Amino acid sequence: MEKIYTSLGLMSGTSMDGIDASIIKSNGENRCELVFDQFFEYSEDIYRELIDLRGKIHSLKDLKINSILLSTLERKITLFHASICEKIIKQNSFDVDLIGFHGQTIFHNIKQKVSRQLGDGNLLSSLLKKRVIYNFRENDIVNGGQGAPLAPIYHQLLVNQNEIELPVCIINIGGIANVTIISSNDPNDLKSCDIGPGNCLLDEWVRKHTKERYDKNGEIAKKGITSEIILNQAINKFDNVKKDKKLSYDVKDFDLNFVRELSFEDGLSTLTDFTASIIYELIIEKTNFIKDKNLNILICGGGRKNLSLVNFIKKKLPFNFNLNLIDSYKINGDFVESQAFAYLAIRSFLKKPISFPQTTNVARPCIGGVLSKNY
Repeated sequence: MEKIYTSLGLMSGTSMDGIDASIIKSNGENRCELVFDQFFEYSEDIYRELIDLRGKIHSLKDLKINSILLSTLERKITLFHASICEKIIKQNSFDVDLIGFHGQTIFHNIKQKVSRQLGDGNLLSSLLKKRVIYNFRENDIVNGGQGAPLAPIYHQLLVNQNEIELPVCIINIGGIANVTIISSNDPNDLKSCDIGPGNCLLDEWVRKHTKERYDKNGEIAKKGITSEIILNQAINKFDNVKKDKKLSYDVKDFDLNFVRELSFEDGLSTLTDFTASIIYELIIEKTNFIKDKNLNILICGGGRKNLSLVNFIKKKLPFNFNLNLIDSYKINGDFVESQAFAYLAIRSFLKKPISFPQTTNVARPCIGGVLSKNY
């Protein structure tokens, strides 16, 4: 009889606003039952410390210079994760076999072959008396991969389990946007890559001009007028940079300089249009092989709630590309990533690959994650 594992996935994205937590039951292959999803907001102190510290880290040298600050904040974040895990486990009647602990990304630079997540897997294991899987990205990078995206194998499971008609394109819009293209049930056929900016430029512009953290529902962008000249210049510049090499991205790879002379509303409209254009171009580029067929495009992640961004993308797409929120299939688009890391924890524990040549550019299907049983 096959073993079904109960796994708790913890994901904190580049918005740095809190932790998505999900519990799934899965065999690590083709079965998955969604059990629990909840968001836990960081305190204002943790949020501000993360934003400030991320602004100081631009290289491996900066990681070393700020090592004491990083260690202090890492402990604080790990303790916060432990406290929410205790609450979750206490309020659910079943035992948790594994915890998939992604941690908080503070620096990701593939040219320097480093992806640093804040989160002490050994401490979390000791506090919770549970097996914790962490450091999911390092082995992929060591084996020539980009370290991202890692969710495609879970995207494929969701599509298969919900019998969504193939081919399917899943766009995850977090701080960075990424795409997964699923054309068959074979994980080796999965195609995935980072697209470019998702919410990161929009959120930074809003934080720069207001006390808010983001443009709720894209309402402010609606009030602005896109500068077509600045938009086209920015797209051309991005296209030229992108041609150099396929890389996964960090939020620090993008800046606001090109809209600095615009008003708050016009700047936000232009940034939203720019983000939508980059997403659209990548979809067209990656789906040329199915340009004459209908294509289901499903959006997940926080960016799907930005109606201005979604509408900008929708207006650009060909008529045979059907754009919908992943929620239309009764999948909560807020928790796909945290569910994914619960699933990846099981695969890691079973020594099954979590990344593939056409998802992260790794040389061959690659296992990942480090197991801690520190109790």
